[in-house]
Amino acid sequence: MALGAGLGAAVFLGGTAGLVAGGLLAAGLHRWLPRARSPAERRAELDQARLLRQLPLTAELLAACLGSAASPAAAVAAVGGSVGAPMGPRLLSTAAELALGAPPELCWHRLGEEHPPLAPLARCLVRTSLSGAPAATALAGLASGQRAEAVRAAHARVRRAGVLATAPLGLCFLPAFVLIGVVPVVVGLSTRFSQSM
Repeated sequence: MALGAGLGAAVFLGGTAGLVAGGLLAAGLHRWLPRARSPAERRAELDQARLLRQLPLTAELLAACLGSAASPAAAVAAVGGSVGAPMGPRLLSTAAELALGAPPELCWHRLGEEHPPLAPLARCLVRTSLSGAPAATALAGLASGQRAEAVRAAHARVRRAGVLATAPLGLCFLPAFVLIGVVPVVVGLSTRFSQSM
């Protein structure tokens, strides 16, 4: 698209100026236009967003299960079976590793590395498994922190949408204001000024 626009500008303007303007236009459009994403990239981005949305509920469910003295493997399996995709299958695979005797720190670290939205959960569980502290309190704090972050992000999106919605209105009304309000006043003043001279 950027190349086509650059070629069109070069042909329209012609000559050396057209080549320069077309090259600059093509470079600018290539730089600032969003890239087309493949279906796999869109699916991966959607999965990451879903994981981030499921994180607070998952942390609360893990806190409840681990607070009831369930083993880590049983707690993760129960939570993995109760939450939907994409979180559930990832937790079930981690629960299987834990049930087979894999070190919990390694399992949680790998989960955080493979799925970046789950990194806060993984860090929290690694810390509690290394320190021996009860995980329920830390997981409840993580859940409330993630919910607060989601609320802040939603408010930022709403504010940005408000700004983006008013920009076209300003672009429409500003020329009308100038043509209807300012131009008649300037023409009237200039007419009176020219008559008085």
